[in-house]
Amino acid sequence: MAPVELRPGLWRWTAPHPNWRPAPAGSSGDWARAVGCVLYETAAHAVFFDPLADEHDAAFWAWAGERCAGRSVVVALTIGFHSRSRERFVSRLRASAELPASVAAIAFEALDETIYWLAEHRALITGDRLIGDGEGGLALCPQSWLGYLEHPPTREQMRVQLAVLLELEVALVLTSHGEPVLADGHAALARALDEA
Repeated sequence: MAPVELRPGLWRWTAPHPNWRPAPAGSSGDWARAVGCVLYETAAHAVFFDPLADEHDAAFWAWAGERCAGRSVVVALTIGFHSRSRERFVSRLRASAELPASVAAIAFEALDETIYWLAEHRALITGDRLIGDGEGGLALCPQSWLGYLEHPPTREQMRVQLAVLLELEVALVLTSHGEPVLADGHAALARALDEA
C-alpha cells in the first residue's frame, strides 16, 4: 500500500514481507504478509521505523527521496526481526542510527523490543508486542511469538511491563502487524492490557 499521511509529516505504509510463509493459527509464524512501516518527518530529520520496500519500486523510492531531501535520515528498529530492508534504506538514503530529540525510545529489554514515542503526534510505534486485534483495537502478541527468548515472559508479565505506556497521552498506535489505531489510542491500549 502506498504511503498515507496520517498527520502532517507522519506517514505509514504496508509492504509484503519477503520471508512470509503461511503458518498454522497460533504459531510463531502466524502473522499477515503485509507489515506496517512508518516515516516521521521533522524540519531536520526523516526517521524511518521498521522500513520495508522492494528495491525495484521506483515510485516508492522517488517518494522517499523527496521526503528525505535536505534532512538527516535515520532508520530505527523496534525489534531485530524487523531489519527487513534496513540496509537498503541505509545505503540508498545515507541513513544513520542517531535519533532526533523528538523521538523517545522506550526499551523493554525483557520483551526484546523498543517502542517509540512521538510526543508531537501523541503516537506510539510498536513492533511485535502490541498488534492490531482485527477489530479496530489492540492486543498483546500470541505467546508463541515469545518462544525464542531465553526466559519468555508470561502474558501477565508483558501486561505489567507495558503498563508504563499508559502514562502517555496516546492518540495513535502505529502497529507493524495488523491495522493501526488512529483515534483514542490510550483507550485501545488500556483495553489490550486489561484483557491480557
